[in-house]
Amino acid sequence: MSKVPILKSKEAIRGLNKLGFVNTRRRGSHFFFRHSDGRTTVVPVHPGKTIGPGLMRSILSDIKLSAGEFRKYL
Repeated sequence: MSKVPILKSKEAIRGLNKLGFVNTRRRGSHFFFRHSDGRTTVVPVHPGKTIGPGLMRSILSDIKLSAGEFRKYL
């Protein structure tokens, strides 16, 4: 199993966009993303902070990709 990447929210969003996820809405500092096949996830956007490994693991679980597969889109 690959090590979970520690990313800034901007980097994670860029990877999600490359995978075909679209920002559907925003509530406060949380951006909601949806893929055309029905997968959804939420990414918190806090400038200057990184997404921790636990939350990144949750995002990867939501989008049904491994850490290694997601790295290809960064």
